[in-house]
Amino acid sequence: MLAAAWIQFQNHDWFSHGDNHLTDPIEVPIADGDHWYEPAMRVRRSRPDPTPHTAPGAPPTYENTVTHWWDGSQLYGSPERHCRSLRTGEGGTMILQDGRLPEGLAGIDLTGFDDNYWVGLALPHTLFVKEHNAICGRLREAYPSWDDERLFQTARLVDVAVMAKIHTVEWTPGILDNRAVRGHEHQLVRAAGARLPPPSRPGGARRGDLRHPRLADGAPRGAVLDDGGVHRLLPVPSADPRRLPGPLAPRRQPDHHRGAAPDPGAAHARRRRQARHVRLALLLRRQASRGADPHNHPNTLRDLVRVSGERVDIGTLDVLRDRERGVPRYNDFRRMLRKPPVTEFARMDGDPGWARQLEEVYEGDPERVDVTIGLLAEPKPPGFALSDTAFRVFVLMASRRLKSDPFFTDLYTPEVYSPEGLDWIDRTGMTEVLLRHHPELAPALSGVPHAFAPWRALA
Repeated sequence: MLAAAWIQFQNHDWFSHGDNHLTDPIEVPIADGDHWYEPAMRVRRSRPDPTPHTAPGAPPTYENTVTHWWDGSQLYGSPERHCRSLRTGEGGTMILQDGRLPEGLAGIDLTGFDDNYWVGLALPHTLFVKEHNAICGRLREAYPSWDDERLFQTARLVDVAVMAKIHTVEWTPGILDNRAVRGHEHQLVRAAGARLPPPSRPGGARRGDLRHPRLADGAPRGAVLDDGGVHRLLPVPSADPRRLPGPLAPRRQPDHHRGAAPDPGAAHARRRRQARHVRLALLLRRQASRGADPHNHPNTLRDLVRVSGERVDIGTLDVLRDRERGVPRYNDFRRMLRKPPVTEFARMDGDPGWARQLEEVYEGDPERVDVTIGLLAEPKPPGFALSDTAFRVFVLMASRRLKSDPFFTDLYTPEVYSPEGLDWIDRTGMTEVLLRHHPELAPALSGVPHAFAPWRALA
């Protein structure tokens, strides 16, 4: 679940098409006998691109409402005014109240991007705002003459580079647990043109270099719609693809992870809030997950109540969005990647029963299968949480996200990041971030190669 929360946390940095309030919503008819709350599910349309640059007959384009650079906009906000509202204005730091993000509308954390927010996002949002402030503290020690703006901008660069490093050399091998990846993440990253610092290991940090040649093919930086489709990993949280679990099930943690004995005053309140974050981290680590499979959307996502009060089935929404935005159907998607189409349903899904269901739903025509459904059904390489077809787009966009960013290429220098900032990145992985702010997690993380690997069980 920690890995599932992480990818949603990163996706919120890269793309969101927002809601179009100016046109009537799409109405999805409800079949007879299907339980829903109204005769049709109403889904707001995506926000169209106000300045499209597509050839005649090409698919439509849509506005990205967040900055699609890897710039931590889910923490810092995309509009400048939003970013300013999250800062203290002193020492480069961001606002925290007793170790927590301030509360915004509807009780949701006040952060850079809070759409589809849940407890799984609360942990990384809070954690990396704490990390930003810790980086500011280190920079203030080294450069006492720096003003609030320079401290903030430099700490943001360092914080984002730490996230990019974690995503590339810790999270990615965590969900692609294959012999070709395990232990060779650096070779794969460098083959894609990137050179990121290796993950730090318990007992001593390993050093590395984030610099690599900047992309020089002339292609503009952008987040393609196909990339959004590939990152539809919401079915991951279920432990068993044939069972749809309910909400996260809290577990009682050992007493030494539950905070101090009751005592009066603000100090005890702070300890209790700190203990809640520790319990949340342990809960997300212990909640079982699988790869993205059919029949695997949790019930909580099949009847999701939005803050506005609208109800939506995320499984239906995933299919609808790709159709609305012109993402090709599964076989055409494969053809565009120079992969052969799948002409038999029996070869489309490794489960014979599910293959028959697909054949019935799509009336015997494999060409009609939606890309989201095909990617979920496709048998996966050993250890992979996503299909080989999805991986083709995933690895391409992951490398371009690094190679086309000047702050990970030409500007990854001591002059921009500061020597202390580069050293912080070299010495920090997800385990270091967790332990810096929640040292109580040390027993669970002892001896673990990275934070997205199985943690040690606590008695």
